[in-house]
Amino acid sequence: MLFQDYSRQKFNECDTQTENSNILPEWNLDDLYTSEKSPKIKADFDFLNSEISKFASDYSGKLDKLDGDEWAVCITRYDNIEQVKGRINSFAELRYYQNTTDSSRGKFLADCQTKLTKLSSALVFFSLEVTKIDAEKLQAAFAENAEFARFKRFIHRMRATKPFQLSDELEKFIHDRSTVGTLSWKRLFDETIASMRFDIEGQELSLKAVLTQMNDNDREKRKQAASALAETLSEKQFIFARIMNALAKEKEIEDRWRGLPSPGFSRHISNDIEPNVVEALRTAVVDSFPTLSHRYYALKAQWLGLEKLEFWDRNAPLTKLEDHEITWSDALKTVKCAYDSFDPRMAEIAELFYQNDWIDAIVRPGKTPGAFAHPTVANVHPYIMLNYSGKSRDVMTLAHEIGHGIHQFLAAGQGEILSNIPPTLAETASVFGEMLTFQKLLERTTNKTSRKRILASKVEDMLNTVVRQISFYNFELRVHYARREGELTPNQINNIWKETNYESLGPSFKEIDKYETFWAYIPHFIHSPFYVYAYAFGDSLANALYAVYTEGLENFEDIYLDMLNAGGAKHHSELLAPFGLNASDPKFWSKGLNMISEFIDELEEMEKSSFEYSF
Repeated sequence: MLFQDYSRQKFNECDTQTENSNILPEWNLDDLYTSEKSPKIKADFDFLNSEISKFASDYSGKLDKLDGDEWAVCITRYDNIEQVKGRINSFAELRYYQNTTDSSRGKFLADCQTKLTKLSSALVFFSLEVTKIDAEKLQAAFAENAEFARFKRFIHRMRATKPFQLSDELEKFIHDRSTVGTLSWKRLFDETIASMRFDIEGQELSLKAVLTQMNDNDREKRKQAASALAETLSEKQFIFARIMNALAKEKEIEDRWRGLPSPGFSRHISNDIEPNVVEALRTAVVDSFPTLSHRYYALKAQWLGLEKLEFWDRNAPLTKLEDHEITWSDALKTVKCAYDSFDPRMAEIAELFYQNDWIDAIVRPGKTPGAFAHPTVANVHPYIMLNYSGKSRDVMTLAHEIGHGIHQFLAAGQGEILSNIPPTLAETASVFGEMLTFQKLLERTTNKTSRKRILASKVEDMLNTVVRQISFYNFELRVHYARREGELTPNQINNIWKETNYESLGPSFKEIDKYETFWAYIPHFIHSPFYVYAYAFGDSLANALYAVYTEGLENFEDIYLDMLNAGGAKHHSELLAPFGLNASDPKFWSKGLNMISEFIDELEEMEKSSFEYSF
């Protein structure tokens, strides 16, 4: 998507207060702590040490005897403990992500997590006892106290693990072991990724720079970047395969002891979603490969004048014009305008991020790649990380992360533990925000060729979010099932990656061996196994919501904001019901996937008149 396709005068419709500033922002973490040596950190650790000990003494072995009023006090204390723990961990993580090659930051993060894990071991009893309480006793307690009843969904999610719980001693062992198990492997992955450099014509580039060059207009530059990435990943594949093997085996052991029926089942529980709903999503997307991704990439090969696409052509720009640098100021104006046109209340929240150093957008050595919105804790505010390089896709990333930030900001009103949004719903506001930005740009475009570019770019984004993420999910499933049969060599993992990717990409792509190691740099496989389907869920949900919005549902904006305000306090079925949507209904998935298909339909119609709409 190219900004030269739009009138710059229209940016002035929704100017932000930072309209003359093109200096990329950097986080100010003072709202958490002023530094790693802040006396407030020690004070908070002292509080945790004292309060957790008192909490355990007051409630361990006694939860099933509490009435509603006593439960309200107990859950409030638990919520406060989680908030203080989250504040320390958020600060340590955010500092580390700013420079993952700084060993002092890595040590600070590891030391904080070790201390928090040790302190939290005394809280393991809480979730174990909650699962053992008689359901009728809990219902009576909910009826007795409205404040405790607010936490009904949280208690329900905790009790969902009941059939898979181990003994109290084993649960504490698993908890304590994580600092030298899972967390250590994740840290090794982060530090390996951050330290890698990719040689292109004698110039050493970071991962972010290489991935950016893979989207270059010049096909030779894309090939150079892809080759450099493939070569370095190939050299490191034994490290990444070791990390993948270790984490998958650790998960398999724990899942086996717990009696979990599938590798992804624990993720479904934590996502508060039924396995059959996830499988319905996966099946719907896989069945749509021929009508979505296969069909689109056939068009793209035609546009690029290629018989077959190489993997470095997947995100190739669809014009030979340079994607000129988009100033930070223009990016802010565009995104704010999109949110403002939907509901000014959302634009006002977005402005808080712009004005208060809640965004870190600078690209610098050692900074973690990609983008995210971190909710921190309910009594502070979210922080957004970007690696802004002035490309048009960066603007859509900003729109995406601002959506997350708005959702997290609103959900914080629920308190610490109820503000935790299940990942399947966490992607809703971000993807919806992208759609608002896309539609705002589309409505400004009167040139037919420009419309074609914008539509094609949006389709690619949606395919990357839906089709590609379900392909990732299939890859993870196959890797974890295969790991149950024995350790996997790098080549075995590589082959699974190739097979699952080419199933989704389709016959318009060549099979190139160099692509086989690209699984190694995807952080989700390491940090949050099976999270990826949440992107497809969120995109399809957001598309379905947008369809309802365009159909003119009365008071849609208020209902939508109520959904964001709910955080994790309600099940997805409760949140979707006011929109007339039901994720268990196959028509729900069709509503979301049909939007992508309709965009491709329009592109195919344009292709029939290619003399008029050529790139």
